[in-house]
Amino acid sequence: MKPPALQGPLALALFQIVDQPFNATESAAIAARVLTGLALAYLAYRFVRRLRWPRPFRFRFLLIHLVAAPAGGAAWLVLTTVAVVLITGRPFVATIRDRPADFLAIGSIFYGVIATIAYLDDAAARAARAEAAVARTQLATLRAQLQPHFLFNALHTVVQLIPVDPGRAMEAAECVGALLRTALDEERDAVSLADEWAFVSRYLEMEGIRFGDRLRVSANLDSQLLDARVPTFALQTLVENAVRHGAAPRVAPTDVVVTATGTRAEIALSVRNTGDAGSAHQADGGTGTGLRRLRERLEVLHGKAARLTYGPLPEGGFEAVLVLPRERADE
Repeated sequence: MKPPALQGPLALALFQIVDQPFNATESAAIAARVLTGLALAYLAYRFVRRLRWPRPFRFRFLLIHLVAAPAGGAAWLVLTTVAVVLITGRPFVATIRDRPADFLAIGSIFYGVIATIAYLDDAAARAARAEAAVARTQLATLRAQLQPHFLFNALHTVVQLIPVDPGRAMEAAECVGALLRTALDEERDAVSLADEWAFVSRYLEMEGIRFGDRLRVSANLDSQLLDARVPTFALQTLVENAVRHGAAPRVAPTDVVVTATGTRAEIALSVRNTGDAGSAHQADGGTGTGLRRLRERLEVLHGKAARLTYGPLPEGGFEAVLVLPRERADE
């Protein structure tokens, strides 16, 4: 029989696959079998997702699936039979007797495949949630470790000022209090560059009280990058490292230059200071605490997409450069 043009190529292809002549009624029956199978597959998927994998494993869980698998095949057989009867007008009993074992077997196999997919998908989702929870915990731990490190250095500034200039020590203590309130209240893992620079500016104000004219700071931040997303305390860690190991050991004035540049894909934060380029303490971040934990946070937040490099400059001094993927803080 030549297929009518309105029947479409799908039914023709099905009959070519089974090596049967094209028949409009049979093509409709095949379509009914496919559609009822898809509907039951969706219902089976929803059922399996509601039936969570037990821990520890229980025999009752296995028994439910051993019953549900042939039940799904039987439901497919009944629904398909009803659809075929309505389409072809065949007797119900004669139609349902047409290869029922095949329907039960195929239906059970498909149920097993659907259950496997559903439980693998659920396991992947749980693994992703567990990984995210570990990352959040690790970030919170690293942030909590940075705060005492910062607190120690800030209080050290106040302690050094007390015997030299008690008035400036009180002023520095007030700056430390404001900084600590911000640091302890900050729970975000990343902020805008504008917010980070505001915090760094308050920190430099405190260090300016301590060093006076010995600390000279200049900044060149591209205004288009102020809404860029940066890890919390990242720039502050770089600046603190420059002040602690650049300005503190020197009697001569120390210049600290902060620069932010970027492309459409990346943002680069650079902190450069004059001083002894061969300072072993600065090259490893003093005890290594600040820069090492910053590197660990970058690994958690951005993986290989972020990088932190630092080292002495040929002309003298030291530079640390942090490169991040460019993202808006409100994203």
